[in-house]
Amino acid sequence: MKDRISITMLDGGIADVRLIRADKMNALDPAMWAALTEAIDTLKAMSGLRVVVLSGEGRAFCAGLDLASLGGERDPGTSSTGGSLNERAHGIANGPQYAAWGWRELPVPVIAAVHGVAFGAGSQIMAAADIRIVHPDTRIAIMEMRWGLVPDVAGMALWRTQVADDVLREMIYTNREFNGSEAKLLGFATHVSDDPLARAMELAAVIADKNPHAIRGAKRLCNMLADATDAEILQAESDEQVKVIRTPNQMEAVMAGMQKRKPNFAD
Repeated sequence: MKDRISITMLDGGIADVRLIRADKMNALDPAMWAALTEAIDTLKAMSGLRVVVLSGEGRAFCAGLDLASLGGERDPGTSSTGGSLNERAHGIANGPQYAAWGWRELPVPVIAAVHGVAFGAGSQIMAAADIRIVHPDTRIAIMEMRWGLVPDVAGMALWRTQVADDVLREMIYTNREFNGSEAKLLGFATHVSDDPLARAMELAAVIADKNPHAIRGAKRLCNMLADATDAEILQAESDEQVKVIRTPNQMEAVMAGMQKRKPNFAD
């Protein structure tokens, strides 16, 4: 992972996660796919984690699939990572899907700071973040149709709660490029900023100061919105509230607010 992704823990339990294959605009070769999986699994096992900020070094967030991965002879059912597309190697996901879907499975919020380019799988990894902050000039496209392929890096499962159905279909069918400002209007981005990473860090600091158990419960609830029934969501709200109400962290949130001081939570 060290040659493709870095993880730096900052004060407050904020993980600064960066794609560092800057000379290739963080394009996804087999080593980068493997590094994404390793990074996700490392973060899942990390104690004291409150928020993840995901970004790319150099000129781009992620330029998508390294085109060299399209060449060579391989079984049609084999992914660019070398595994089977049909094999659920990571829970409900195959290898490439997990590189995006795994960020959604992290128990804490993920904020993507996106600049330069987010093409193909890069746009799908971006979609996996809870909050997406993009530079207005970022170039974004769902690129698979250009290569005669369909989107298959978990984007379909992620975009369905972010983008209108007809807009998504157009972007998939045409692989049209759009910029960060348009991405905000269409739902692909949450905020537009001239300094996405600084804005992401500011937001991460705000989230890191909230009750970490309530934040994790809230993310679990948000993750249900795409396909749970009303009854399931209502029950889950109650279940999550019971887990946090009158706990030391919840009481600390109340006291810190009343005393106008920084809270001191236990993980």
